[in-house]
Amino acid sequence: MAAERRRPGAPRPEKTCPVCQRPFQWRKKWERDWDRVVYCSDACRRGTPRGRAG
Repeated sequence: MAAERRRPGAPRPEKTCPVCQRPFQWRKKWERDWDRVVYCSDACRRGTPRGRAG
């Protein structure tokens, strides 16, 4: 996505988080690293997704 220019109003790329199974969309702050983004949040990256008790 970094090399591509997204048209305004065009759908954003989407991935599914392997921890919480929720879809998440491309964000501007991930522009350079989108290919390496795996998790939707820091909590999921640590293995403690939102909504999990404990």
